[in-house]
Amino acid sequence: MLLLNRLLILSIVSFSFCRDCIVGVEVELWKECYNITSTTKLNISGSGLKGEIPSEISYLSNLYSIDLSNNQLSGEIPSELGKLNKLAFLYLQDNQLSGEIPFELGSLTNLTRLFLSSNQLSGEIPPE
Repeated sequence: MLLLNRLLILSIVSFSFCRDCIVGVEVELWKECYNITSTTKLNISGSGLKGEIPSEISYLSNLYSIDLSNNQLSGEIPSELGKLNKLAFLYLQDNQLSGEIPFELGSLTNLTRLFLSSNQLSGEIPPE
């Protein structure tokens, strides 16, 4: 009986860390689920994030602020960020991002703050 109780507790603890996102309602980014329509701010600054910025971030169509600064993100900035037409603030500084600054960022007409410093980016910020 004691072994059964321990197994039950272990399965409950394991399940709480393995939540699947609801398809069509949520998107998974860095092992967390975010609601596609109600997520307006994404602030994961200084959280030790590693790897690339997932292109699925563009599914969060109502984002007006993204702060992924002070992490260890690498790779290129996904061009899909250019689809986030409500985006006003984009903070990607102090990471390990590389490659060209995507031309698609020029379509972000509501963008008022763009921080890209302390990365290994090349190219120019689109004039738009």
